[in-house]
Amino acid sequence: MAGPPLMGLLFPARKRAAAVTGPVIPPRGGGPGVDPASINDDKALRHSAVWACRRLRANLISTLPVDVFRRVDGYQVELPKPPVLVEPGGERWRWIPWVHASQWELDGSGNAIGLITEVNALGLPSRIDLYPSSACSVRKPKGSTEYKYRIDGKEYDADKVWHEVQYPVPGLPVGLSPIAYAAWSISEGLSMQQFALDWFGGAGVPKARLKHTQRKIDPKEAGIMKDRHNAAIRNGDLFVHGVDWEYDFMQAEAAGNEFIDGRRINVPDIARYFDCPVDLIEAAVSAPGSLRYETTVTRNLQFLIMALGPAIIRREDAWSAGLLPRPRYVKLNTDALLRMDPQTQAKVIDMRIKNRTLTVTRARELYNEKPLTPGEIAEFETLFGPPRSQPALPPPQTPARGAEPVNPLSAVPYDNSAAWAATYGEGPL
Repeated sequence: MAGPPLMGLLFPARKRAAAVTGPVIPPRGGGPGVDPASINDDKALRHSAVWACRRLRANLISTLPVDVFRRVDGYQVELPKPPVLVEPGGERWRWIPWVHASQWELDGSGNAIGLITEVNALGLPSRIDLYPSSACSVRKPKGSTEYKYRIDGKEYDADKVWHEVQYPVPGLPVGLSPIAYAAWSISEGLSMQQFALDWFGGAGVPKARLKHTQRKIDPKEAGIMKDRHNAAIRNGDLFVHGVDWEYDFMQAEAAGNEFIDGRRINVPDIARYFDCPVDLIEAAVSAPGSLRYETTVTRNLQFLIMALGPAIIRREDAWSAGLLPRPRYVKLNTDALLRMDPQTQAKVIDMRIKNRTLTVTRARELYNEKPLTPGEIAEFETLFGPPRSQPALPPPQTPARGAEPVNPLSAVPYDNSAAWAATYGEGPL
């Protein structure tokens, strides 16, 4: 996907100064490597850290279950999903790939833009065809308060376009591009890759010295030996000379250490621009005082709160306002990200049943099991005995004047094992 660093979304109206399109990246002069000004979406993806960060975020957000709710008498009631939350881009672009593609654009250019090609009876979008940001532009005509969109060479009014913004700033209708602002870091990483390719390909060699140790040579002989040396290195061949020549790699060791350190530092630097913890993209974490997590759930929870959560909330807000009639709203089920190991999940379910915040039937649904049948309940009673009845609570008593109040619940030990023993056969909780 070609395009300028920001995948230029703003273009000037007639007789208007050019709008801001991203950070000004001066051309880097001299020397081999990748020019920061040449970094675009396609070239940035050749850096493994950029690919890993965008892949992780798009994969997770696109696979979170989506639901529609509205509040009735103070309670959240789940409603059927409209077609736009099932096939937002038609039969070939169902929900998961559509969200993945739009999130991929949001994490690249800071914008996700699509053309509204179908609407429902309420006038809300029922189909949105996504376009790459590099094919889209935004402008405000002189004297107008409305923005115009140019998509694939054609101009559309704002009400015909679906536009989500990832990193909004005042005064701009478009979001900031992580790729544009990370261009220097991406260029540094790609330049190191280019150096490695040149080195292992035989074309790039650290600065060295070829010295004659026996006698002084004239410029003509020096030129001949230099040409022989360069021809051998350029072709990846061996350079053969007599015992009176000494060849030193003057900067090989220093360059090697700097190269390794540079590659180690470059990946976390890029990950910061994409709001993605470096350890989650399988990169080395060597910073002092790095956090350690006891469980995967703890790590995912921290990632959800600090990094992924704000992006999810922004998208929920955009979908609720633009795709659903009020007061309906969209929620992504982030519990899917916090999947627990079987042992931890069993403990949590056990605790919720004991505290009466989850029924046995709902707990069995979590394991894709049907409710207990009368025969299964009878089997529990045969193995572990019938459930015991709860003792009646004593009537409330009026304490004597000056005496401490009496809590009736403390007078008789509370036994909540009636339903529990029928299912699991355990004693009082």
